[in-house]
Amino acid sequence: MSSTNRWGIAAAGFLMQMALGAVYAWSVFRIPLTKQFHWTISQVTLTFTICVFVLGVSAFFGGLWLNKKGPRVVALTGGFLYGLGVFLASYSADKLWWLYLSYGLIGGIGLGFGYIVPIAVLVKWFPDRRGLITGIAVAGFGAGALVTAPAATRLIQSVGVLHTFAYLGIAYLVITMATGYFMQNPPDGWKPAGWVPSTTQTKQRAATDFTLGGALKTWQWWALWALLFLNTSAGISIISQESPMFQEIAKVSAVVAAGMVGVASIGNAVGRIFWAWISDAITRRWTFVTMFLVQIGLFLIFPGTSSAAILTVLAFVILMCYGGGFGTMPAFAADYFGSKNVGPIYGLMLTAWGSASAFGPLLIAHMRQSSGSYASGLHVIAGIMAVSVLLPILVSPPKSVTAKVARSSPVVPAMHSK
Repeated sequence: MSSTNRWGIAAAGFLMQMALGAVYAWSVFRIPLTKQFHWTISQVTLTFTICVFVLGVSAFFGGLWLNKKGPRVVALTGGFLYGLGVFLASYSADKLWWLYLSYGLIGGIGLGFGYIVPIAVLVKWFPDRRGLITGIAVAGFGAGALVTAPAATRLIQSVGVLHTFAYLGIAYLVITMATGYFMQNPPDGWKPAGWVPSTTQTKQRAATDFTLGGALKTWQWWALWALLFLNTSAGISIISQESPMFQEIAKVSAVVAAGMVGVASIGNAVGRIFWAWISDAITRRWTFVTMFLVQIGLFLIFPGTSSAAILTVLAFVILMCYGGGFGTMPAFAADYFGSKNVGPIYGLMLTAWGSASAFGPLLIAHMRQSSGSYASGLHVIAGIMAVSVLLPILVSPPKSVTAKVARSSPVVPAMHSK
């Protein structure tokens, strides 16, 4: 298959991820839902938490499934479930449990199945641009709120929050299933014509493909899991409260805050490509060191900033770092454990995303509820970032002797041992 075709698959993957990434616009639903149904901030935030937690778990099973049945089946199933879940959320009037079941559980399963497919597919199509392409593969996910936040806000104002879920669910289903149809793996042994790995690429990459069981036996897999968890916890705490946080700190209207959410979401998308591209040059580990250092300062000054413009810039950069974790980590995992089984290996690693969604958003929501402001929660996250800097400095590639053991390790026993 030609390089033109692989870029066509990359474009389809980007658009699919953009529809899936609309979940990042959740904060625009928070105030309408709390006002209309008198639910608390924490209750509404839990919907987003459930959705992303389930995403992390289902991405692992999606990774296993696509290794057996191929990426197209998983992508189409994921797109259908995601659209269905959001649509069914339109029937959750005064039924919080139904919102959790539809948007949270069903939508989250669809998100996980859909999210892992473009990553697993494109890392195989682009061994020559592994960092860049994994950044592009998930950049669409980060950009999803750019379109959805302002569109959903206007829909809420014109037709109400529940009808908005119905319209968006139908749109998501159509887009994700149409683009998911194009997801396919390259032939076995395929590589770009004339491409030879550089010395730097060879040093950063595993000499063989690890099985899932083999990867789980290395401390490096758990270190990468922790890196993703820590970086995600910081950024997702902002994402989950963005619109009301902007309204409270900068004293702006819901419409203006929605626009700020949209602009900040560009940072999520840009960061996925920018940091992934940077990681090809300075290595994945030093990319994470840099992102953690940047976030320490940003979280410290965030609550004391009253200017809407400056606050938007700060959120933009924080979300660049947040997105950078997702742009860089698939390549990190493929470097350390090979690309053959990156679907299940990175899919299971995405449980860090789900775990972070149960930590970051609930932490910030609880501290806002108890203290009456966002300042204390944001300062705690700055402290977490300061401690986190040590981990990427310490991490190193698995040794070749470990790779030889991993090559013959069965998957099932390692999964049971976990």
